Amino acid sequence: MKKRSGIFGMPSKKLSERSVLMHNEISIKKIFTIAEIGQAHEGSLGMAHAYIDALAGTGVDAVKFQVHIAAAESSIHEPFRTKFSYADATRMAYWQRMEFSAEQWAGLKKHCDEKNLEFIASPFSMASVKLLRQIGCDHIKIGSGEVENHLLLSHVAESARKVILSSGMSSLAELDSAVNILRDYCALSILQCTSSYPAGPHQWGLNVIPVLKDRYQVPVGFSDHLGNIFACLAAATAGAEILEFHVTFDQRMFGPDSSSSINIDQVTQLIEGVRQIEIALSYPVDKHDQSEYATLKTIFGKSLAINNDLPQGHILTIDDLETKKPAGYGIAASHFECVLGKSLKHDLAKWDFIKTSDLI
Repeated sequence: MKKRSGIFGMPSKKLSERSVLMHNEISIKKIFTIAEIGQAHEGSLGMAHAYIDALAGTGVDAVKFQVHIAAAESSIHEPFRTKFSYADATRMAYWQRMEFSAEQWAGLKKHCDEKNLEFIASPFSMASVKLLRQIGCDHIKIGSGEVENHLLLSHVAESARKVILSSGMSSLAELDSAVNILRDYCALSILQCTSSYPAGPHQWGLNVIPVLKDRYQVPVGFSDHLGNIFACLAAATAGAEILEFHVTFDQRMFGPDSSSSINIDQVTQLIEGVRQIEIALSYPVDKHDQSEYATLKTIFGKSLAINNDLPQGHILTIDDLETKKPAGYGIAASHFECVLGKSLKHDLAKWDFIKTSDLI
């Protein structure tokens, strides 16, 4: 891809300058977790801030908003993805109701900064890309519906330091084109995503995560629309380095994404599960070395004993044997075959352990 001069009068960012950034800021062992607020605020600035406050206590790393400027991205001809709204006559009217001013977006970003949450946003027009640059947002998520919007991708490439690309509705060939536009200009990552709301287990596509890693050699994550925590936990074990999931205060709330979102309490549970999975993946178990279990193996181990009073000279059969805790008080249970057919040197009482010195 031919390098361009900056669309906004900025010099083009070169790969050599960005590769270090990619390694330091994105490619880390910790799974990066993003709570997608989307339109859950219902156009209420107060509600948007309330989500930030609520999520700050869950352990999530970032919150993501969608920045809509209706006149720039939509028209009265746009249909509803799902007919949910009693308040909006058209989809464009709905986007208008979701709008915030640049000053309000700056306030939301500042609130995130104060709560140690990274502010991430999805633009849907060149105007919204410009707004995000104006408020200093340099971490941008490209929604799956924008992957073939090469004009928007070109604007994002020139203004964002970090870009997350959703693969939702895209073929690998379409992703190739988008990646070629972005990867030389920003720290790029890609999310396996299924554009279904909610997405059932047969649609998760966990097998795609290693495919994307191998194909693009960038961090790869998972974008979830299930409505519970299971898909993200599964993706974490499948190698996802980023997890994005929709959030809501209550799944019964009004809005197009409520049924495919998790609530704030579930976010806390999800993050706890993800952090435990990280630890598990960082400590592979060596089944060749069980030395740490030596004490337990003695406690739970068994030694051979007899199950009846037996006289001197009795020839032991399998029907004479029992195994009793702990290990080390008689011949090991695993060696029972070595006593079969052996004679007793002396009488043994019922439940006595059998030692090598007891046998002829």
